[in-house]
Amino acid sequence: WNAGVSADAPENGRRLTNLGTFRAYAYRYIQAHPGVRADMTRLVRALDPGPQGQPVEIYCFTNTTNWAEHERIKGDIFDHLIATLPSFGLRLYQQPSGGDLQAWLPSEARPDHNADGHATASGEGEHR
Repeated sequence: WNAGVSADAPENGRRLTNLGTFRAYAYRYIQAHPGVRADMTRLVRALDPGPQGQPVEIYCFTNTTNWAEHERIKGDIFDHLIATLPSFGLRLYQQPSGGDLQAWLPSEARPDHNADGHATASGEGEHR
């Protein structure tokens, strides 16, 4: 691509990004995966970015119609790709939940502690 344009100016040249490199890797991975059909569409694409980050869609077909085997192949692909994210400087986004937010609170302010800041178990330390 760079040969077809004047890449003397930085804005004209194509540059590698960690997301673009991951997409290329993921595409090659599903191309080579023995559980993915080679005669049907295979693609890895970036969807519209949003507040939760940059979604990536993996689109391919397994070589079986057995549901359990299909889920095993799909899980194998996702497990592998998720495990490789740090190698590309990427992280998986997971929206914080109540437990995550409680972890940010000082221990004495957490709901599982009584007014004295001591941990409670099965209602211990609560006033009745």
